[in-house]
Formats: sequence, structure tokens, C-alpha cells
Amino acid sequence: MAAENIDGVVDGLADIVREAERDGDRIGYFAALYRQVTVEIRAAIHAGQFEDGARMDRFDTLFGNRYFAAHDAWRRDRGGPRCWRETFGLLDDADTIIVQHLVLGVNAHINLDLAVAAAGTSPGADIQALRHDFLLINDILARVVLAVQDSVDALSPFMSLLDKVGGRTDERILDFSIVQSRAEAWHNAVLLAGRTEAERAATIERLDIRAAVLARLIARPAGIVRPALELIRHTESDDVPAVIAHLDSVMERASAGRTTG
Repeated sequence: MAAENIDGVVDGLADIVREAERDGDRIGYFAALYRQVTVEIRAAIHAGQFEDGARMDRFDTLFGNRYFAAHDAWRRDRGGPRCWRETFGLLDDADTIIVQHLVLGVNAHINLDLAVAAAGTSPGADIQALRHDFLLINDILARVVLAVQDSVDALSPFMSLLDKVGGRTDERILDFSIVQSRAEAWHNAVLLAGRTEAERAATIERLDIRAAVLARLIARPAGIVRPALELIRHTESDDVPAVIAHLDSVMERASAGRTTG
């Protein structure tokens, strides 16, 4: 699976979401979230919100194809980058809650794929021209995360326990790396853009290892958070197709809410 433009990315994600709904496959959780973000980015391109819409289309296509390549490698022979293997390897783990699946996907896609896609879009000194549009995506992500927060609250009513035992809100968990990790991804994109092909390969390898370590921490957090996660798991929805459908319509519900409000 490889997209030629952002429309192809949206369509490819929609295919994964549909298949996941049909099969009751948790791979659809992050794919649904990712589709919502991509649809919002496409709308922003069409609205002329980016300095260079054509460049952003190329960027998002490279970014999406990183996910598709990881997805296909996992489906084919359980291969692909380490961090994606850690993420996909937990799809059948009944102890992993909805928000963990979402954050695992965010971790792999931002902490590995984003810098690679940005450097590939604007190599060398051209990377600095991408910075404004790169940062503008943060606003789009913030809107989607807020909508997903409402969705997770409905699907997982005991998520508020993590406020008490973990010292942070469930929104903070969803947003655990979106701002900080995108800042780090920009730093790494600038680094990659100025390096030779051999140097880039070594840097990408290090990014993958780091993201895989983070994935393990997300999947199996230490301390008193663990019993809270167990309670959440037993009380949140286990209807996988319904969860996917709910996540895949968060922006429609948010838009409807703004209209009626």
C-alpha cells in the first residue's frame, strides 16, 4: 500500500479502518485517530492555511506512507521498525487499554516517522522553510486530541482514575508526546536533513530504538498506575468495532456539537 497524495492517505486509512471494524481488529484504533487528523490537515490545505499547500501534501503523503509501510511489513511477516513491532505486537493483548493503543501509535508515528518524512520533504537547508507549516499542524492536532478526549471518556469511564494515581489527566496521557515529541521531531528533522545517506540511516536507527523503549514503558507502566489500568480495562468498552467507529467519527461529532451549541 502506497499513497500518491494526501487523498490516497485518507483513502488508505479508511480501508484499514473498514477492515478493522469488520474483523474486530484493534489496529483500527490508531488508524481511526490518524484518519481524523489527516482529514483535518487536508481541509486546512484546501483552505489555504499553510504557506505551501503542495509541499504539505507531499509531506503528509511521505508521512502516511511510513505508516502504510510499517502496517504492511507487520501484516506480511511481523517485520518493520522496532517501535511499530512493539505497537502492533500488543493488538491482541487483552491487558492493553484503548488509550494505550492510541498513544503507542502516536509514539511510533511521531517519534520515528515524523522527522524522517519532514527531512524527506525538505532536505538540506530547505528544511527551515518547512518550520512554519510543521508547527501549524500542532493546532490541528490539539483540536483532534480534544475531540478524542471526549470519545475516550465515553468509552472508558474510569480513565479519571489516572488523575488520582498518576498525577495527570487522561487528556495529558493522550497528549503525552504530541507537543514535546513534535518539538523533538523537528530537531531530529533538521538533523536528518543535513546528513549524508549513511548518517541518516544511523540516526533513524537510534530514533527507532528510542521509540521502541518508550513503547515498552507505555505498554507496561510501573508503580501504582498499573492497578488503575487493570480496573480501567475491566470497565471500558470491549466492543472493538464500536470503539473504532466511535473514534473514526470524533470530528463529525465535535462539529455537530459546535453547530448545535
